[in-house]
Amino acid sequence: MAMTIEVLAGLAFMFSASILLQILACALYNNWWPMLSALMYVLVPMPCLFFGGGSTQFLLSRESDGWVNAAKFLTGASTVGSIAIPIILRHAHLIETSAMWIEFFSFLIFVCTVLCFHRASLEDEW
Repeated sequence: MAMTIEVLAGLAFMFSASILLQILACALYNNWWPMLSALMYVLVPMPCLFFGGGSTQFLLSRESDGWVNAAKFLTGASTVGSIAIPIILRHAHLIETSAMWIEFFSFLIFVCTVLCFHRASLEDEW
């Protein structure tokens, strides 16, 4: 059973909401420093594309291949960076506290989107 149009539309809506919150965190306070964490949104899926062949199954495997371990490390580092960048920017007084919280909600929606896609792609393989 392939992913239905409803699932794809829901994933697209969730991703769009995440990007909208990302832009709102910048535009509401006329400060574009929070957009720095959007760079991490691009970096998070790159290890899956380069080392996992586009699949997310290797993240749950217990393989000890060097490239698989490197991909797991890079995925974890970019995920932590997505959380750390707004905190560092707030600590340096470059963004407002509310912009930091908007960034966190944007990241939460983004993570939920990725998890829903992972689950849908696993169901699609069965």
